[in-house]
Amino acid sequence: MATSDPFGTTDTLDEATLQAIATRLEARGQHPLFTQMLQEYLDAMPIDAAGTVLDMGCGTGLAARAMARRPGFRGHVTGVDLSPYLVEAATRLAADEGLGSRAGFQVGDTRKLALADQSFDAVVAHTLVSHVEQPLAVVREAARLVKRGGVVAIFDGDYASMTFGHADADAGKRYDEALIRAIVASPRVMRQMPRLLRGSGLELVATFPHMLAEIGRADFWLSGIQAFRVLIVKAGVMGKEEVDAWADTLIRDSDEGVFFGACNYYSFVARRP
Repeated sequence: MATSDPFGTTDTLDEATLQAIATRLEARGQHPLFTQMLQEYLDAMPIDAAGTVLDMGCGTGLAARAMARRPGFRGHVTGVDLSPYLVEAATRLAADEGLGSRAGFQVGDTRKLALADQSFDAVVAHTLVSHVEQPLAVVREAARLVKRGGVVAIFDGDYASMTFGHADADAGKRYDEALIRAIVASPRVMRQMPRLLRGSGLELVATFPHMLAEIGRADFWLSGIQAFRVLIVKAGVMGKEEVDAWADTLIRDSDEGVFFGACNYYSFVARRP
């Protein structure tokens, strides 16, 4: 399935699109359901025992800040992202929270980072692998950079399962498929993750499956719907008029109490022997 995932080309996007991405990342990441999934796998690592952590594909630094502000965490987080714009945003947001000494950010390609082997006690890839066309390269890079005995955590959506209700079932299917094609490069990667981890020399320690569904009224999905207006058009999958009409329908469904939106999410925690 051909994709034009803007999340995977953030080093080339215009500022308006980057702002839409940043707004969605922050709104999504601060939602209680998303926060719970993040803290669940951080506890399982356990991240508080790590002195040095790499946050691959850090975006606005939401996961890095979540680690840095944990009461039991005394280490340092290095966040890396392809986009200078997002790295700047991450640096600013961390400073605003007084976390600048605990989390630093730099530009880099997570498929091949200019960092030494076994540099980190722990590596996190939070909503990264679905946006790269060669996810195995990212997993192998995580395995290279984590120390022996260290842990790697990978969290992402199984975006092939993402779906929204529509009065016309055929139209709903068409919109779902267009959305998936527009915003993710690897919608089924989490189904491959056990093999990718093993193929990278990592041993699976724990998994956490979740279905994030909102029925009747939307909350978590509202910021996503607004971001879709920009991202789907940017990907060239649908025109602005059609995207806006679909987004307006989803918001109206929520206002009328007939909304349906769902997606599966998975966390994998693995160790380098």
